[in-house]
Amino acid sequence: MLRSPQGTCDTFIEQTLCETQGSKITASYIASAGEIELVDVKKVLVIGSGGLTIGQAGEFDYSGSQALKALKEENVASVLINPNIATIQTDHKLADEVYYLPVTPEYVTHVIEKERPDGIMLAFGGQTALNLGVQAGYVAGALFATDLARNSNLFSKSRANSEVSPKMDRMGIFERYGVKVLGTSIKTLETSEDRDLFSKALKEIDIPIAESIAVNTVDEALDAAEIVGYPIIVRSAYALGGLGSGFANNPDELRNLSARSLSLSPQILVEKSLKGWKEAEYEVVRDRANNCITVCNMENFDPLGVHTGDSIVIAPSQTLSDEEYHMLRTAAIKIVRHLGVCGECNVQYALQPDGLDYRVIEVNARLSRSSALASKATAYPLAYVAAKLGLGYTLPQLPNAVTKTTTANFEPSLDYVVTKIPRWDLKKFQHVDRHIGSAMRSVGEVMAIGRTWQESIQKAIRQVDPKYNGFQGDQFDDLDDELRNPTDRRWLAVGQALMHENYTVDRVHDLTKIDKWFLHKLMDIVDTQHELEDIGSLFGLRKELVLKAKQQGFSDIQIALAVGCTEDEVRSRRKSMGVKPWVKKIDTLAAEFPAETNYLYTTYNASSHDVTFDDHGTIILGSGVYRIGSSVEFDWCAVNATLALKAMGKPTVMINYNPETYSTDFDTADKLYFEELSYERVMDIYELESAANVVVSVGGQLPQNIALRLQETGHAKVLGTDPLDIDRAEDRSKFSEMLDSIGVDQPAWAELKSFPEAEAFADRVGYPVLCRPSYVLSGAAMNVIHSHGDLKEKLLNASSVSGDHPVVITKFIEGAQEIDVDAVGSAGKLLVHSVSEHVENAGVHSGDATLVLPPVNLDDRTMARIKEIAEKVAKAWSITGPFNMQIIKADSPEGGESALKVIECNLRASRSFPFVSKVLGTNFIDVATKALAGQDVPEPVDLMAEKRDYVATKVSQFSWGRLPGADPFLGVEMASTGEIACFGTDLVEAYWTSLQSTMNFRLPLPGEGLLFGGDVSKPQLADIIDYLKPLGYKFFAANKEVKNHLESTVKDGCEVKIIEFPTEDKRALREVFKEYDIRGVFNLAAARADSLLDQDYVMRRNAVDFGVPLFMEPQTALLFARAMSEKIPLRKEGEVPSEVRRWSNFAGGHVLGSSK
Repeated sequence: MLRSPQGTCDTFIEQTLCETQGSKITASYIASAGEIELVDVKKVLVIGSGGLTIGQAGEFDYSGSQALKALKEENVASVLINPNIATIQTDHKLADEVYYLPVTPEYVTHVIEKERPDGIMLAFGGQTALNLGVQAGYVAGALFATDLARNSNLFSKSRANSEVSPKMDRMGIFERYGVKVLGTSIKTLETSEDRDLFSKALKEIDIPIAESIAVNTVDEALDAAEIVGYPIIVRSAYALGGLGSGFANNPDELRNLSARSLSLSPQILVEKSLKGWKEAEYEVVRDRANNCITVCNMENFDPLGVHTGDSIVIAPSQTLSDEEYHMLRTAAIKIVRHLGVCGECNVQYALQPDGLDYRVIEVNARLSRSSALASKATAYPLAYVAAKLGLGYTLPQLPNAVTKTTTANFEPSLDYVVTKIPRWDLKKFQHVDRHIGSAMRSVGEVMAIGRTWQESIQKAIRQVDPKYNGFQGDQFDDLDDELRNPTDRRWLAVGQALMHENYTVDRVHDLTKIDKWFLHKLMDIVDTQHELEDIGSLFGLRKELVLKAKQQGFSDIQIALAVGCTEDEVRSRRKSMGVKPWVKKIDTLAAEFPAETNYLYTTYNASSHDVTFDDHGTIILGSGVYRIGSSVEFDWCAVNATLALKAMGKPTVMINYNPETYSTDFDTADKLYFEELSYERVMDIYELESAANVVVSVGGQLPQNIALRLQETGHAKVLGTDPLDIDRAEDRSKFSEMLDSIGVDQPAWAELKSFPEAEAFADRVGYPVLCRPSYVLSGAAMNVIHSHGDLKEKLLNASSVSGDHPVVITKFIEGAQEIDVDAVGSAGKLLVHSVSEHVENAGVHSGDATLVLPPVNLDDRTMARIKEIAEKVAKAWSITGPFNMQIIKADSPEGGESALKVIECNLRASRSFPFVSKVLGTNFIDVATKALAGQDVPEPVDLMAEKRDYVATKVSQFSWGRLPGADPFLGVEMASTGEIACFGTDLVEAYWTSLQSTMNFRLPLPGEGLLFGGDVSKPQLADIIDYLKPLGYKFFAANKEVKNHLESTVKDGCEVKIIEFPTEDKRALREVFKEYDIRGVFNLAAARADSLLDQDYVMRRNAVDFGVPLFMEPQTALLFARAMSEKIPLRKEGEVPSEVRRWSNFAGGHVLGSSK
């Protein structure tokens, strides 16, 4: 295992030139406190990253929070712009002021005018903040919204390659308002992002890059490819996670690829493909005195061709020779110094597998996804250090936060190995292409720590999904093709080849180009697996073999399945043999200096513990890997519960393994175990720590799934609602029986016991019906069934997902309004609750729906009835802690009062807890934690009785553009990757602002084309045009039926032109969008498409492929049209919109954490 030499650093002893804030300054190396003055700033604006999307996830909540923490330590006032309400950084306790606004030059300018900061930090909000900085650095003034929309791609060449608006001068916003850019200069950021400038900069210092040509049009791309030679890779400038990139082997492939890439970015790079080379990266830190260190080097398990965000990554590198390691390290430092980076930087390389030839792929002169991984892998707080460097500190001046005795100028040294594996959720999407390549598609990642790579990789596999027990295989139609052309199931294909198909290491290497070192280590696991299988019984297990298996990362259940017994039997026998895990510290310097923090992991490759276990703390189970349905919202819950417990004076122990999270920062809890959230590992830690109790209700579904077993088998004390009651809520059949027993209405239901019974139920209540599995997250395998034809298939699918738990079939009520209730109980008594209404009708998963709080369409009588239901549910399940319900409001068949029917109840925190807490000004998790602990429990209060003069809307962030082929259609299974929330004086204003806050949203401008399609029975189609017609838009339809319907139903008539809509030729379709200047698509289809040639599918798919706003739900489409009709005529250049207000102005100055 390679380790960095302890304490090495590169310094520039002599007088040097380094670039800070865009100007050259003279500086010299300072060995101690130093003579360099700090930057004189009193108030700093921090730019957040916005909603989580594929390629830009929770790592920027972590990095932004670290920056805010650094500012607070220096007594520098902070102002944060970030519309992602689910984040830790948008809490009051970090930023002094928070603005939930779009991260665009227009809104940032308004905030700068209002707050008058003298500094700005751009490195902590991902690509969003970086692009904003480059934009704002060249564009001055209070920008008019339509100019912004037209020129959203860096104000160079926008969607139609239009030129920069003449209304924009070249003064620069930051220069105009006297705002210093802290850390890396805009000039350096632009050089690292602009592919042409970047190429020229590296050639100046003789650093090799792949042969490439930067272009701005499709024709230029085709000409460049002829010079460079096929195969080529296209890379987009100013793009996130490889968005717009891809490989092309011929002109036809390049024509389509480059057209799509140029719709997302104004410039692309046509580069010679190096697919199959090794990929490695270095995290480098440089201060303005030119001190440089490399914090972490990493290598990819997958060769070049798979985006690093979609690759398994190992730190430190395991297969690089000493010469290769130092060659790339030297080059990284040379690059960072030449570019003038001040802060943190990521350098990515392609390395020839058999030689010392390399090429630089790219440089990220900001905090990145890899930075978060490197921070957690080494315990070196990169974001915190980068923020301090931006304020003017040098590395020797900053103490090492872990050792407290060394400085930040020491390079970390690792005596363990870390493995990152991505998490994909591609199976959720119909028609999606599951191949992985140069554009990132994973939604999350895990990080596992071990003393051997085998131990580390097997831990990571289980962390990605609990259904995996360790390294294993799966069935494939064409295994060789799967190995040659990787998909999200790549490691399973390697496992199948080595474990079950007798492929040799050489054969797998030839097919995959994965380094043989890794494959030989995987063969060690395979050999041990076969050894266990040959024994075939529990009592044949010898201590030596059990220890060997555990040292290679085998879980108890993995061993049990191999020898044919139960997990509990293996656990008991293992413990009787004295085979138990050891607890080790992450200390950054390989134990050469004592660590004062408790950043821990378990291993079987040790002989002693690094810590004592006399705290008897409370264990908090985190949420694990980010995935669709469980994201940063649950990390917010886990962190706030931890902080609340610490405030009560209770020792805290966090268990989580997600490197992107705030909860896995080494100083959030008193002890952090970077470990699995399995029954085995949680019980290991519970027993070692002699823990007082465990919290399972703030980490989403994963902790819930093991709650009952922790109590019943492990005899752990679970705080809050009894796990038996949790089971009665998660089990669909028990849940429905309980609602019946307490007189709470619900849709007609039956437990699925046989297909004939399901058919009989559907015939009795009438289609559509809904099948609901138990113990699932984000509506997995939940389906609305419209006919006998698809009943059997969908019920079988639900049964396979639900496993040992029942599937319930219910009547699906069409046209009903859905309502979310978030609440906290104490011993069955309701303490606080919130009521949010959905804009979309029931049938859209609550995680994808638009939520409105306070509700604008529910009268006092309805609100009182909802509270009564919440009180009944809290009492029936004896709830202590957080819970969430979904209720539908439907017309009563008998007339009179609307029916309120409960459709779901989760006895845990929900993904909307951060939203309701920040909108209502009361931290629901703080209240819930007091209830869990039975300490300082507040008296019940009706927060919904208070009348508020503002409304907030939570809208979903989708990543359709990163999921090739997926059908952009909403249903009962969740599809969004993130969320946004903004405030306004009314619903229209809040929704208008929220929608503009979503990633890459481009407002259609009056005079441009809008395309309509879908089900003509939807009355909203014509209503939308009624709102938009006075604004001067051009209307188009995909067929005669839609055209005739619109022209005959719109008030006072309208002209609708038919577009000849090719469904098979993507190139022709692109030309259609361009010819008719289509800037918005309204497709209100009745159902998801069955075929890739379906006209509605093609319309929806190409809208997201070419960056055109897509509206597919009638209620949100109508609300958007209404917002356009009200807001566009009122927009005036230079006038500050009414929504530009501090969060504290909207929430009335409530301090979160108080339920008063």
